[in-house]
Amino acid sequence: MPNMRPDKNPMPHQDPQVRACNFNEVALGYTKEQAIDEAQRCLNCKNSPCVSGCPVQIDIPAFIARVAEGDFEGAYQIISKDSALPAVCGRVCPQESQCEAKCVRGIKNEPVGIGRLERFVADWHNANATEKAVPPASNGHKVAVIGSGPAGLTCAGDLAKKGYEVTVFEALHLAGGVLVYGIPEFRLPKSIVQKEVDTLKELGVKVETNMVIGRAITIDELKEEFGFEAVFIGSGAGLPKFMNIPGENLKGVYSANEFLTRINLMKAYKEGADTPIQHSMKVAVVGGGNVAMDAARCAKRLGAEVYIVYRRSETELPARAEEVEHAKEEGIIFKTLTNPVKILGYHNPDDPRDPKNGSVSGIRCVEMELGEPDASGRRRPIVKQGSEFEIDLDCVIMALGTSPNPLIKSTTQGLETEKWGGIIADEHGLTSRENVYAGGDAVTGAATVILAMGAGKTAAEAIDKALSK
Repeated sequence: MPNMRPDKNPMPHQDPQVRACNFNEVALGYTKEQAIDEAQRCLNCKNSPCVSGCPVQIDIPAFIARVAEGDFEGAYQIISKDSALPAVCGRVCPQESQCEAKCVRGIKNEPVGIGRLERFVADWHNANATEKAVPPASNGHKVAVIGSGPAGLTCAGDLAKKGYEVTVFEALHLAGGVLVYGIPEFRLPKSIVQKEVDTLKELGVKVETNMVIGRAITIDELKEEFGFEAVFIGSGAGLPKFMNIPGENLKGVYSANEFLTRINLMKAYKEGADTPIQHSMKVAVVGGGNVAMDAARCAKRLGAEVYIVYRRSETELPARAEEVEHAKEEGIIFKTLTNPVKILGYHNPDDPRDPKNGSVSGIRCVEMELGEPDASGRRRPIVKQGSEFEIDLDCVIMALGTSPNPLIKSTTQGLETEKWGGIIADEHGLTSRENVYAGGDAVTGAATVILAMGAGKTAAEAIDKALSK
């Protein structure tokens, strides 16, 4: 008989007042007893609706059944057939809108905690497994993967399992892409990302860091001079967007990408770090997505009073509900239906650190109200006349989304892109160039880790079909 408990086993967390002052992981993970109890809530539905909500098609009922039996390694082996990054996905995948949204238990009560179980299984494997992955025999084909984020790592892992000689080219000095530069340590410890990368290396995947494709070497050179028969572009979307309002060139204005990269990749929050970060007193983060929540919670941990400034209502916040809840628990102040119109500044000629164009002293905003739906289906925010007000600040972080870097497009002849910069690819990931594939944020713009992984998986299948003819 299944366990008919109506709610999920709660996830243990650090106390909000404690975690707001450190960068240790917030969620502490299930115990073995909690994992087994949660797994026993699964009804093992005949039609497995949860699988239809998973972009990489993990056999969810099968792995949960193994957890219910206490066979945690068996559960991991089932997950790893379809996912190259189970410990990552168990932490950052939006299960509530994907697999768990399809769970039958969720119709009347809470769905099975699929993501929490995936995390538990992956962590158990990483802590207890001693055998290394064994690379298969080479099939003689070479594939280049550009970018070591979730799309690139998934494509590389799936191809390596089939015997392809895969080389991943990463622009930064560490592999992991957005997993290492974008997502904070308290949500995704970097040791977990490194473990996943190491597993792919055991399968035979080569990783070349500090390689900016389009600058150090072009896609055409990869194919013509280095013998790569196919190329997958998973370079992400790292070019930040701004509002183009007055004051964005003041000292103390960051893009969320820069702010998070300094903290996550360069460890600027640590004493004596080589890469500096401004330790502000009051910070406004403009935006309402997961990146905005990450930036706000990082600024809070650096000691600031932090505001989320978002032009729509709280109902329209695109961030995961869990991230919003955690931010509120940690003391982040939400200023919704609010839009900045100017960043205010001052100049101190006696301070050599104060730049010529000045430093942030505040932000001028207007109140908004929601009108008719726009093209996205969300109600369009409209300015309330005469509603201007100011907030005193010394830092503004713009978390307004990103677009793909144009470098690869500009150095690859015949590679077609959208007007906004995304690479055009068909449903299999094939671009306008023969045997050049693309997926993830480089195609769609900023999206989720699991959707990028799904694109990498699809492209790997297409590459294998094309090269194994």
